[in-house]
Amino acid sequence: MSIAQAQSRAEDRDIAAEMAALGADARAAAQALAASSAESRRGALRAAAATLRAGEAAILEANALDMAAARESGLSGALLDRLALDPGRIEAMASGVEEVAALEDPLGRLLGEWERPNGLRIRRVSVPIGVIGIIYESRPNVTADAGALCLMSGNAAILRGGSESWHSSRAIAGALRAGLAESGLPEGCIQLVPTTDRAAVGLLLTMDEAIDMIVPRGGRSLIERVLAESRIPVMAHLDGNCHVYVHAAADPEKARDVTYNAKMRRTGICGAAETLLVDAAAEDLLPAILEPLFEAGCEVRGDVRTRALDSRVVPASEADWGTEYLDAIISVGVVDGLDTAIAHVNTHGSHHTDSIITEDAAAAERFMEGVDSGIVLHNASTQFADGGEFGMGAEIGISTGKLHARGPVGVEQLTTYKYKVYGNGQVRP
Repeated sequence: MSIAQAQSRAEDRDIAAEMAALGADARAAAQALAASSAESRRGALRAAAATLRAGEAAILEANALDMAAARESGLSGALLDRLALDPGRIEAMASGVEEVAALEDPLGRLLGEWERPNGLRIRRVSVPIGVIGIIYESRPNVTADAGALCLMSGNAAILRGGSESWHSSRAIAGALRAGLAESGLPEGCIQLVPTTDRAAVGLLLTMDEAIDMIVPRGGRSLIERVLAESRIPVMAHLDGNCHVYVHAAADPEKARDVTYNAKMRRTGICGAAETLLVDAAAEDLLPAILEPLFEAGCEVRGDVRTRALDSRVVPASEADWGTEYLDAIISVGVVDGLDTAIAHVNTHGSHHTDSIITEDAAAAERFMEGVDSGIVLHNASTQFADGGEFGMGAEIGISTGKLHARGPVGVEQLTTYKYKVYGNGQVRP
């Protein structure tokens, strides 16, 4: 079914009724999942990984339809890169699902235990959140990552991918649901919103009786809409305005290589560096850091001191310091010392991921303590901001908030807890 056909059919259907049925199925499935064994969830994920591999041709065919429509609509190069699938990316999805299956069971963990003077024994144990709604754009691999993470953590998932990834997401979700069917778990554990109509998003955000948490993953406009309209708690994944700061004690080779990787490895991901700050005491390193960027076709927007070093640098506006480019563009500024760098990151950054390059361990610790971001790194690329790289198997997103989780959101972050209290006839005086 084409996107246009899906939209046409949406006009003839009762979207509210369909969404209500989705929510009811998810709530029932969540109850079954909460009582399921870790082995049954692992079996479903291993079956899903096998189905992803077996369905490679069909998934690539579906993705080709999405890519053709995206090019015709003028989608940017960065978003096309996010949307594109190839055999390597499909294998990475399948491997990621298997890695999630191999994780320790996040449910039933004993988080705390104590006894009161009256003999009551209290235990705090991890449990699923329940039903999680995930709204995302462009990246069809999120379908696999989000579905797998929710399943392993005992949560039912309602997935709403962007219209640009309609065919790809349907093919991937079909593989995940095939794994559920093979394992005997309810197919309602993983559901895809069956329409591209934007009204479905509005309905999803008001289904507080069926959904326990919303996770939006996409551009600022999507996040702002979700935060404004949701009646359900939101775990926000906001901009990835990430920084690399080259400290006065930076190793020149590390400064050059880490900066290049942080910006250019993949420019369209949220962990890509958008701003380079160089300490005034290390200003002489800047030409060597910038040269590989220029050679790779990166546009450099700089402050007055950066422009004085290279005529190819164009002026940076005030807005540039707060911009997530998701493209081969970087803002560069020279700062007077560590405290100024920390203040700049905290003022202009998005609290996502920031890195310091230095051989001074004390300076690195000051930066990592002072920068108010979910992920801070020392002598490493910001592109390590990824649940897989953290050993989580995959991630549902990078949370830039402070409640309920922060940084990469994996299976452990998709649980909450309950208290179990054991007595022997105690009554409260």
